[in-house]
Amino acid sequence: EVAIDKFANAGQCTAGLSCAYTQTISWRTPTTPLPMENNPRAVFERLFGDSGSADPAVRRERRQEKQSILDSVTDKLTDLKIAVGTGDRARLDEYTEAVRDVERRIALAEAQRDIEPSFTEQPSGPPRVFEEHLQLMFDLQFLALQADLTRVVTFMMGREQSTRPFPQVGVPDAHHPLSHHENIPARVALMSKINTYHVELTAGYLDRLRAAQDGDGTMLDHMTILYGAGISNSTSHSGTNLPLLVLGGGAGTIKGGRHLRFPADTSNADLLMTLMDKLDMPLDRLGDSTNKLPIDTLSEV
Repeated sequence: EVAIDKFANAGQCTAGLSCAYTQTISWRTPTTPLPMENNPRAVFERLFGDSGSADPAVRRERRQEKQSILDSVTDKLTDLKIAVGTGDRARLDEYTEAVRDVERRIALAEAQRDIEPSFTEQPSGPPRVFEEHLQLMFDLQFLALQADLTRVVTFMMGREQSTRPFPQVGVPDAHHPLSHHENIPARVALMSKINTYHVELTAGYLDRLRAAQDGDGTMLDHMTILYGAGISNSTSHSGTNLPLLVLGGGAGTIKGGRHLRFPADTSNADLLMTLMDKLDMPLDRLGDSTNKLPIDTLSEV
């Protein structure tokens, strides 16, 4: 459960509902939300281990030692490289270098965070490192999946009601207020810029998955990724006719490269239940689902 924005489930955010409904997309039970983690260091330590202490001073001391998590297994890595073939040795080198690269970038980000600013007023707009933050989170997901440390990832690129502007793509307006565009062409165009920016960043992650060999194919061939949002027309808060992308080959269970359209009253839960079936984890019901979708036989739009 990872995100870009900080998780806070206290209070009410919209329509009298708990903020948990706008700040997480992962739930342990129908009533228990899972908090999203936006700190790359915390995600890295959760995946690869930490100092064994929750004491901030102890954790800070470990970071200051500037030791790689790989340093503790150097001898084992050396023995493993001798035992495996050339192809596996190259993949092992690639993976360990990727781990070290993420460690270096996390350390750099933390060093930049600790620098005292020379200005006295709070700067306006988002941090310049938004894209770097996003890339770090994508890299951590890639490493976790490649090492089989997890097989399920939920990622929020932005929380609901986010006020983040995107001046780097020509959008100085806060995201959530802009989403209530009232169908004004200029505001719709700005929203399109944000959506395009997010998709372009995601495409880079997909390219990396497509380039990584995994068994008889690539990592992307063996994955199922659902990309989208919970609202289609944000001006009217419409949750129907959602534009969702299903990415990856699902280990041969999903045929891509198609545009499928379903009736407006089709539940998003129907798609989720259908994907669970493709993952060989069939469910009789999920949320307000009614039927599995005929995604294999439905004609393309």
